[in-house]
Formats: sequence, C-alpha cells, structure tokens
Amino acid sequence: MPDLLIELFSEEIPARMQAEAAATLKARVTDGLVEAGLTYAAAQAFHTPRRLTLAVEGLLAESPTTREERRGPRTDAPEKAIEGFLRGAGLTRDQLSAREEKKGTFFFAVIEKQGRPAAEIVAEVLEATIRNFPWPKSMRWGAGTLRWVRPLHSILCLMTTEAGAEVVPLDIDGIAAGDSTQGHRFMAPAPFSVASFEDYAAKLKRAHVILDAAERADHIWNDATNAAFAAGLEVVEDRGLLAEVAGLVEWPVVLMGEIGQDFLDLPPEVLQTSMKEHQKFFSVRNPRSGRIERFVTVANRETADNGATVLAGNQKVLAARLSDAKFFWENDLRVAKADKMQPWLDQLENVTFHAKLGSQADRIRRIAALAREIAPHVGADPELAAQAATYAKADLSSEMVYEFPELQGLMGRYYAEAAGLPAKVAQACQDHYSPLGPSDAVPEGPVSRAVALADKLDTLTGFWAIDEKPTGSKDPYALRRAALGVIRLLLAGDIRLSLTDLAAKADAFDGQADTADLLSFFHDRLKVHLRDAGVRHDVIDACLAMPGNDDLTLLVKRAEALSDFLKTEDGTNLVQGFKRAYNILTQAEAKDGVAYEFGADPKFAETDEERALFDALETAKPKIDAAMAAEDFAAAMSAMAALRAPIDAFFEAVQVNAENQVVRRNRLNMLHTIRDTCLRAADLTKLDG
Repeated sequence: MPDLLIELFSEEIPARMQAEAAATLKARVTDGLVEAGLTYAAAQAFHTPRRLTLAVEGLLAESPTTREERRGPRTDAPEKAIEGFLRGAGLTRDQLSAREEKKGTFFFAVIEKQGRPAAEIVAEVLEATIRNFPWPKSMRWGAGTLRWVRPLHSILCLMTTEAGAEVVPLDIDGIAAGDSTQGHRFMAPAPFSVASFEDYAAKLKRAHVILDAAERADHIWNDATNAAFAAGLEVVEDRGLLAEVAGLVEWPVVLMGEIGQDFLDLPPEVLQTSMKEHQKFFSVRNPRSGRIERFVTVANRETADNGATVLAGNQKVLAARLSDAKFFWENDLRVAKADKMQPWLDQLENVTFHAKLGSQADRIRRIAALAREIAPHVGADPELAAQAATYAKADLSSEMVYEFPELQGLMGRYYAEAAGLPAKVAQACQDHYSPLGPSDAVPEGPVSRAVALADKLDTLTGFWAIDEKPTGSKDPYALRRAALGVIRLLLAGDIRLSLTDLAAKADAFDGQADTADLLSFFHDRLKVHLRDAGVRHDVIDACLAMPGNDDLTLLVKRAEALSDFLKTEDGTNLVQGFKRAYNILTQAEAKDGVAYEFGADPKFAETDEERALFDALETAKPKIDAAMAAEDFAAAMSAMAALRAPIDAFFEAVQVNAENQVVRRNRLNMLHTIRDTCLRAADLTKLDG
C-alpha cells in the first residue's frame, strides 16, 4: 500500500490562514480519495509560512471494481424515460434486462465500474482541490487563471512504496508536479529531491525548516522562557501570539531586547498591547515589580552577529511606537487629572451609539439610571453605582483607546484613579464590560456588577426595541454574548431579581421592547448554559414552566435540585409513579367531564396500602410547604422522595377505577393530591419518558 506526500509551495501565506488551510487540504483530499474508493490508514497535515503539506499513509494502490444493479422504468414506459435511464447508467438498450415484479415489468441495469490506479485518482482529486480551494482571499498572477492565496511556485506529489517513489503526473497552469522542494528562503534556498515523508521532513530540517507548527511554537516558548529566566524575568504568556508568530517563521530564532528607560513607567498593558499589535513581540515582565522591562522577538534566520543587527532595528522601531503611546498616555493623564474626564464625557454627546438608539452620552444616562435601580439587588450603593456608570465609558474619547480600542475599560480604570474618583468607581470602569465570553472572569465588586448588568441590559432592551435581534448565525451586536453575560453575572453573584421588571425599567423607548420575547431569549441562552453544565433539556423545560421563571438564579437552583433528584433511584421511580397517577387522573377527568380536585377522605380507604399513602401524603405536605416557602428545592424533593414507596405500593395493590363509584371518586381525588404535591417543585409532565 503506497504512502502519499503532497506539498503546495508558495509565497508567504498569512499566519492567520495557515492552520485552517492545512485542515482544509487534508479534508478535501482525503474525502475525495475515499469517495473515489481509495481508503487510507492515517493522514497528517502541516503548514509553514511557505508550504501546505499532507502526508497520507496506507493508501490503496487502486480503487476496487464495483458492480451495482439499478432498477429503471417499466418496460412499457415512454421512450424518453427509458432513454434518460440509459444515459444516466451509461449503457445501451441491449445491456438492459427485464424482470417482472409486483407492480409490473421493469428494466434493470448492471453498472460495473472498473477500478483505477491510485495515481490517476490522486491527480484528479488534487487538481480539483487546488482549483477550488476556499481561501478567504486569493489572487491571480502572470497570464494563468489559477487563483491561490499567494503565487504558487511548485507542487510536490509523490507516491512511495517498497519498490521506490513515483511522481504523480499532474500539471496545473504550467506547474508540473515533481519530487522536489526548497528549504529556508535565505539559509538553504537550493531545491532538493525527496523520496518519502520521512526523507522530506528530515531534509527540510537540515535545510532550516521546522515543518510542524507545534514544534516551532514549543521551540519559541522554550527559548524565550529560558532567556527570560536567565535574566531573572518571565515571559507574559500569550498563546494566541505564540501561534501567530509560529506561523511567521520557518526557522525561529529567539532574541531578547531591552525597552528604553523612558517607556518603563507606561502601564504594563499599554506596553504589552503596543508590542503585540505592532511588532508581534512578547512582553517580558519583572515578577517583583510587575513592570514590563524587556521584549522577545522571533527572527526567521540565524545571522553572523547572533541577531545584534536585527535587535537594533527592532528596538529603533519599537522606540518610535512607544513614543506615540507615551504621548497619548501623558495627554490623557492631563485631561483626567485637570478636568476629571469631563471633556471626554462632553465629546460622547456627539458620538453616535446607534442611529435609532441615540448617542453614547444618551446611552450612558440610561445605564446610570438602571445601575441605580440594580444596586440594591447586588449590595451596592445606588449613588456610587450611578457615578461609576457615568464615567465607565469616558475613556472611549481618550487618545490611547482611540489608538488601541482593546484597552477600553482598562484605561478607564487608570484615568478614573488619576482623576481621584473612588476606588470602586475606577474598578467598575475596567470591569463593566465583563464577562466577554464563557471563560472570562465575572466582576466581583457589587458596584462593578451593577454597572455590568445595567450595560448589558440596556444593550439588549435597546436592540429589542428597534427589532434588531439575532437571526440564525448572525449576531452583529453580540446580543447572545450580552445575554450570557447577564446570566453569568446573576448566577455568580447569587443575585435575585425579576428580569421582566428590570427589562421594563431598562426600556427607555416607551415599552417598545417586547419583554416577554426578551425573556424567552434569556431562557434560550440559559438552556445552552445549563446543558453545558450537564443539566438535561427536559429538566430545564420542567423548571421553566414554573412561576417566577424570570428570576434566573431561582430557576437554576430549581433545575439543579431536580437534576440531582432524578439521578437517584427514588427520584426516577417517583416520577414514574407521578406520571402513572397523572395519566389515570387526566383520562378520568376527560371521560367524566369533571375535575377530581376535592380532598380524598381516609374513611373510604379499603386497603392498608391506601391508608399508608394517605398518611404519607399528610406527613409530606407540611415538609414540602416549608421547603418551598424557603425556596429549598433540594429539601422539597427529598420530602417528595418519601412518597415513592407508598405510591408504588398503592398502584401494586389498588385498582383506581373501582366498580364502587364512591371508592373510585375518592381514589381519583387522591391522585389529584399526588399530582398537586409532585407539581409543587417543578412541572414533571415536561420530563421525557
């Protein structure tokens, strides 16, 4: 069974596109091979800035011959129908056979497809893959029609067996497949031939190319952390930047440089962001002071002076960038200290948030009013919450945030501190955007939580009011993220409030926001959140059907208690007993046209099991009532669990629909008591099974 090696060698591929492109190459080629009848044992894809590589092991040498019988039209069908069948099958009339079946006599065709050599199939699949490759952006060059992300220079396509290696015949726009590639652009540019994947990977490494992106990333990280450790420093971890830099070099050479003394007093986040965004540098921190003091850059080649010239150039460019950042920082501090950010707040009057929702200043006023309403629910001072909301977005007018939008909020904290605002207000300026995603931390301070909730609720009610809701996969205003943020804030803080009431207060557009529809949207997000936490969908539905479902904290406590209850044997069996009682009672009420909702009388009980169930219900009721009043759902369900055995015994010993109508009515009334008791904690009718 041959092994297949493919390399597509081009000019530099943008780092952000490489991993997905390698995965696409693997998927399209292997899927195409399998569809053509060629199975394989394993496949691996690799990428560097200049090449996409696919290695396939254990490929079939040829596709198998297949034989398929296909039924056609009836023998007395119109001639055009028969001709269409012949065209589809690729046969002539004399190659058909007729066979009688229950519905008539039909034509049958036996279609035999001869197996083909693997090389022929590989050539077809690879050409189709290259010509239809889904690059986010592509280009043409020269006089050809081929499109690729950057000019494609060569195609290596090799099949290797024990007998040797064979080039797969293939030519795309004058680029003929071969068995050769090139190493590092500067350190080993001469072409060389390869005979297998192992030979290819080994020769590439000797030619200063590390094929595996993960290996390049590990090499960068190890060298960077070792260099920092030797200087008593530490590299600030940034996995995204590490993956990006590993996609910029084929032979990583780690160099550590110094940051000019003039810039060391800049906030560490400013230094880190500036170096990452503009230079792709890693920040190196002093663990004792927390200051960013050095940087790590990754060159793509070794040099005779061990990178001294590269470092000098990088430090010169970095100094220019940081001079801008220092200028912004000092200007912004003057505004914050002298005028307490008031000029920035004034500027927001002229900044449109949304054409239908007013300016940023309008939005800030809404958030401040809502934060004042929310504050008592989260244990915050209402005036402090309103003040924090007023200043939370002031930094949007600052020069630093204009240059680095990703620093919004964080710079707000620095500027609020410089302006002498209370510490809780400054912290809320930074925290109120959080949580931005499922892994982002939730603000802990009460003032921060009040402003964060107000910010997200204003966003949701505003866009609901103008009917700009998420549709399908489209969510341009990140409203799903905002709803999940509200959910996480409420649950993390054990915050009890009515979303319906709060959304009505947040709606500054005269009730235009459909709060019922918005609550449904929250419930959909909550379902996703709870399913990720392992809570069954039917358990969630059973709790959503209960009153107070706009209090998400209460709703989740109910769902978690029910979920835990159903994992016990008593819980599972009690639900089955409840459903049996529910079904019998529902059918009887429908048949008789009456509601059996009068209390059952023990004096009409005929069996010990019946009397035992009366006693169990009488004992459980006050316990369940007390637990429900305390919103202790676990205790309520524990009290309900005590009913499991008496209910089981009752149904084993008693026929509900007895001939004696008095006894029958009494037993149906008892089923009503069971139904009402079991429905106190959750709507068990929503449970599956």
